[in-house]
Amino acid sequence: MLYISNFVLELYNIKFIIMKRTLIIFLVAALVLLSTGIWFLKYTQVTSLTDVLQFGIILLVIGFALYVGIIRLRSSRRGEPAEDELSKKVMQRTASVSYYISLYLWVFILFIKDRVILDTEQWLGYGILGMALIFALCWVYFNFRGVRHE
Repeated sequence: MLYISNFVLELYNIKFIIMKRTLIIFLVAALVLLSTGIWFLKYTQVTSLTDVLQFGIILLVIGFALYVGIIRLRSSRRGEPAEDELSKKVMQRTASVSYYISLYLWVFILFIKDRVILDTEQWLGYGILGMALIFALCWVYFNFRGVRHE
């Protein structure tokens, strides 16, 4: 009897940890959205095309995070495991391909850096936003296309 109650408590703890991780995704997305909104509203003077582009990319990444959070929340409410073998494989493949593409992004940024005059902080911001966008696009690609057996 004690073994069964320990097993049930362990299942409850696992479900609680998964829900906690899902809530952290929503919390981080809300904080990023709040800080980006404050940044965008603070500088209400004439916004350039690059500011609007940065804001759009940030909104895209936040939308991606919210989509992943909603999927995890729905699957945990249905009693499905949060990460099965396929989702782990998709995330692993997405991480490896997006890292590989991000290396070329940074090489391109180093190449362009001498030809376009921008601050170092702006180049770093563009690189980080580009890496996040590449990861989101790779995840969408592998999530809908699937991962081949290699």
